[in-house]
Amino acid sequence: MKFIFVSGGVISGLGKGVTTASIALLLKSRGLKVTPIKCDAYMNVDAGTIRPQEHGEVFVTKDGVECDQDIGNYERFIDENLKRSNYVTNGQIYQEIIRRERSFGYNGEDVEIVPHVPEEMIRRFKQAGKENKADVVIIEIGGTVGEYQNALFIEANRIMKYRDKEDVIHIHVGYLPTPSFLGEMKSKPVQTSVRILASTGIQPDFIIGRAEKPIDDRRKERIAWLCNIDKENVISNPDADTIYKIPLIFKEQKLDEKILKKLNLKPKKSNLKDWQKLIENIKRAQKPLSVGIISKYAKVGDYNLSDAYISVVEAIKHAAWKEGSKVKIIWIDAEGLEKGKEGLKILEGIKGVIIPGGFGQRGTQGKMAAIKYARENRFPFLGLCFGLQLAVVEFAQNVCGLSGAHSTEIEPKTKYPVIAYLPEQIKNIKESNYGATMRLGAYPCIVQKNTLAHQLYKKSEISERHRHRFEVNPKFHQILNKNGLIFSGMSPNSRLVEIVELKNHPFFVASQFHPEFQSTPKNPHPLFVGFIKACKK
Repeated sequence: MKFIFVSGGVISGLGKGVTTASIALLLKSRGLKVTPIKCDAYMNVDAGTIRPQEHGEVFVTKDGVECDQDIGNYERFIDENLKRSNYVTNGQIYQEIIRRERSFGYNGEDVEIVPHVPEEMIRRFKQAGKENKADVVIIEIGGTVGEYQNALFIEANRIMKYRDKEDVIHIHVGYLPTPSFLGEMKSKPVQTSVRILASTGIQPDFIIGRAEKPIDDRRKERIAWLCNIDKENVISNPDADTIYKIPLIFKEQKLDEKILKKLNLKPKKSNLKDWQKLIENIKRAQKPLSVGIISKYAKVGDYNLSDAYISVVEAIKHAAWKEGSKVKIIWIDAEGLEKGKEGLKILEGIKGVIIPGGFGQRGTQGKMAAIKYARENRFPFLGLCFGLQLAVVEFAQNVCGLSGAHSTEIEPKTKYPVIAYLPEQIKNIKESNYGATMRLGAYPCIVQKNTLAHQLYKKSEISERHRHRFEVNPKFHQILNKNGLIFSGMSPNSRLVEIVELKNHPFFVASQFHPEFQSTPKNPHPLFVGFIKACKK
């Protein structure tokens, strides 16, 4: 088994995750079994209790792990379902070491930060490789070199390289800025981050330079000389109009061949025909289409940070490209819609609206105002998780005549709790047991025939990923149905509502699950495809 470590320097957000995903795709195209791992330095056991503004979207795997958004990038690039073992945090490591120590798992030895923490990391890296039957394990180390938080992941890398020199390589991603007041690309930040990395005992085998433009030969030569690396192993990664071009940018520089040579691997000839076809489709998709996302997590200070909804954004793009459209996403602040008709004017300039997942009271009135607008004006609407719950609340209030109906998450004492906790969740809430206790991961759903959902999925049984505590209250199923809300997707025991829709509406669909987690550029999700088609009309 071979191991590739990917680290970053200078600033966060350089695209280590996309770099890792791109390398995984390139090696997979060579016939190798590849599994990527994301290492997060925080002490949380998983990402489930972290707010999106803090660390971006919480992605959910098929087996129910709440994890970093980069796991989503990996899945979208290699088109595979990843597992619990593909996600490692400091919290998991320390939790396991303490558990083992308490059960006398160290046979009386004193337990220390080094070597026991990096050794537990190494054990997990190898275990993930075995579980996924991988030829190559790619390990992305979150954060930037020089931080205290990720130092032990770097130390695990050093130990593995010391033990297995031929089987471990390191790729460092650094930033080359071009300050507007200078007009010249500067390599000093990369030089500095490589020196910090070298101080930990790691000499990178490859340096990937993130910059606005391709790196010229002069700077490649300088980086090579000052960072003790061959010039041919300095790889340029310039800005691209879509992240899906990155594998081909690396391919042009023969990065896959160079990696394979370093690892003494002789795989099959590269086959990227499907990926090249995808890029051609993206180039051809030029018909403009404006779609709104009503958010409560994207706005941070003066900026809109799309990472809070990255899977939704990508799923919209996947579907739009399939339909020949170039989508423009309009970020709509949920609280801004609470200004009545004046706030809703922004919807007049777009073709459809999506209300994604979320928690808590803030912005709910604005979201329900948009739902009502979409329902009454035959305006394309797609609700995801919380979006379904608020669609049910709005329908109960304004169509069923249940004044004051609400979710018990928002109004605990509502007379009509149309959205409520699952009974099995009540104990968790009373005991403040929030971590990994929601309905998580993939569950089956029965799609009712003669519905829009069945028309889109073209099958009667599907599997989708969940992340929620609240459900449509079974006590109100009958009155909701009677007034025209169609339950087009249900759990196999008919207890839980999975998809709702309206008749005689161009597209009014909401799902309790998160379809965005299963959309890939080569296989857009059918609900998003249906939504985009409706927006085009």
